[in-house]
Amino acid sequence: SVRDVDGEVLIAGVMEHVEEAGVHSGDSACALPPQTLAADVLDTVERHTRAIAEALGVVGLLNVQYAVKDGNVFVLEANPRASRTVPFVAKATGLPLANIAARLIVGETLASLRESGQLGHVGPLGHVSVKEAVLPFDRFPGIDTLLGPEMRSTGEVMGVDMTFGLAFAKSQMAAGTRLPREGTVFLSLADRDKPAGLEVARQLSALGFGLVATKGTAELLTRSGVTVDIVVAKVGEDGEGPHALELIESGRVQLVVNTPRGRGPRADGQYIRVAALAHHVPCLTTLAAAKAAVAGIADWATHPLEVRTLQELHLDGAVR
Repeated sequence: SVRDVDGEVLIAGVMEHVEEAGVHSGDSACALPPQTLAADVLDTVERHTRAIAEALGVVGLLNVQYAVKDGNVFVLEANPRASRTVPFVAKATGLPLANIAARLIVGETLASLRESGQLGHVGPLGHVSVKEAVLPFDRFPGIDTLLGPEMRSTGEVMGVDMTFGLAFAKSQMAAGTRLPREGTVFLSLADRDKPAGLEVARQLSALGFGLVATKGTAELLTRSGVTVDIVVAKVGEDGEGPHALELIESGRVQLVVNTPRGRGPRADGQYIRVAALAHHVPCLTTLAAAKAAVAGIADWATHPLEVRTLQELHLDGAVR
């Protein structure tokens, strides 16, 4: 958002994280406009943002981070400065945020910029933009790719399309992870993720993917009527089926969904994630990312990806 010397506030955009709390905002994929936030939550976010900008007397940029739990909105921090989300929001909305903020700081107002035509179009967007973090894992063989509260990204990319799924798929490609369109998906889910993971598995199966899973996950899927092709033995355990590492190393798996189980048997998941990295198999470590990936794969199956310029996306055809 930006605020001028007269106290008018313009909220340029609200970005919603794909990954939930516990993953640093710099490492989380984000969507603009938000895809799951309720209208009353968005109203609260905008109302809080305006109140904070007024209370702090901000002139220029203000970045506020929120957490939402059960419909309740919590303010985490407010930064009266530019952040690396500014260029993303500018490209996503067509608003020249850095230019606007600089002019407001030296005394111009939103009203004057609006009158002179320098503010740009403010209104609903006809497309979805997804920011994805670029992570340096491929440069550090053997490192665990699990995301957490410590930011590890070294850059950002964005994907833009008419649907969230297509935009997410593009963002993954730009970050170096091409989602598969066919093949086999390996699922190993923490207990807390299994109910929601069941729906992801159903969607993957409906899209034509074969499924392999560790014992607990496989039992849930089978009981629920989802076909599991192979039950995978855990690392270091004897079982009737092959080990996860064998499947990944042999190229029989095209996507891994492995959510951590906490402090206990976490090492098993770490071996799986390290193997996926070593053999260039996309590995998703949150259920939120898995849901987004399924949306991307589903949309991609019926809508081929196309490239559109920023000029085509924004109403007045001007790159700001």
